[in-house]
Amino acid sequence: MKEVTLGIDIGGTFTKFGFIERGGEAIFDGSITTTGHKDIASYQKTLADEIKRSFKKFEKEYKLVGVGIGAPNGNYYKGTIEFAPNLDWKEVVPFVDMFKKHFDLPMALTNDANAAAIGEMIYGSAVGMKDFVVITLGTGLGSGLVVNGEVVYGHDGFAGEVGHVQVYENGRMCGCGNRGCFETYSSASGLRRTVFELLCNETLPSRLRDVSFNDMTAKMIADAAKEGDEIAIKAFEITAHILGMKLADTVAHTSPETIFLFGGLTNAGDILFKPTRESFENNLLKVFKNKIKIVPSGLQETNAAVLGASALAWKELEK
Repeated sequence: MKEVTLGIDIGGTFTKFGFIERGGEAIFDGSITTTGHKDIASYQKTLADEIKRSFKKFEKEYKLVGVGIGAPNGNYYKGTIEFAPNLDWKEVVPFVDMFKKHFDLPMALTNDANAAAIGEMIYGSAVGMKDFVVITLGTGLGSGLVVNGEVVYGHDGFAGEVGHVQVYENGRMCGCGNRGCFETYSSASGLRRTVFELLCNETLPSRLRDVSFNDMTAKMIADAAKEGDEIAIKAFEITAHILGMKLADTVAHTSPETIFLFGGLTNAGDILFKPTRESFENNLLKVFKNKIKIVPSGLQETNAAVLGASALAWKELEK
């Protein structure tokens, strides 16, 4: 009987899951909404029921051997989700201990960016690499740091929160409660905020002037930039300048071989990557210049987060 692990990616809106073979082949992908449940127990029961229902059609051919979970503010050491700003449960949630009531299997949880880093190492473009960084550019900015072949967790399980280093003192308000965090400038939501600042402070014509803040998306801004919209182009330049600058700071800590950028914002292509690389090189220490690549993730966008979570399960089983 073939073996699969269950990969679960908990997002602010949807929770995605999949059954993944050891080589990275997904035999099934599914999802439920993360929001709208009475409490965490109700959410877990809905998720577990949907997973079990989905697996029934495969149970004669496949054996489920482990569970990997990627979640915002996930603590690898404790199996907890702690004070996640974008989830309904704001307290410390003993997620793994609770979920084991539904699945009596080896189970591990980490933050979503660390899961992406493990996925990159096992299934993506970091196969064989010992030192690299994964930056996830979505609603927020997540990071997974890999040093000497191991994800850096720190003493408490929360190392590598690059998205919450400070760019500007008393800068933009962040969901974490601090001001001026990196993710408030270099993320999909940060890009939108930059566009609206420019629309207020500049008189340049832009098709984005007719779009409300809630309706605007990073794709919309990227499409406008590709068509020569000056506000959109300037917004990407500002976003990329800060991204390159803070990635240069990250290099000073871990000296990675490659930085992988992952997430919806990377679909902008060279509009994001070209100015980011320029800012990055301009801000690096001389000893690091022209040594480190900034490239897109090698994982497919559609199931990368689930692949990363399943890779965590395979990695734990190997231990």
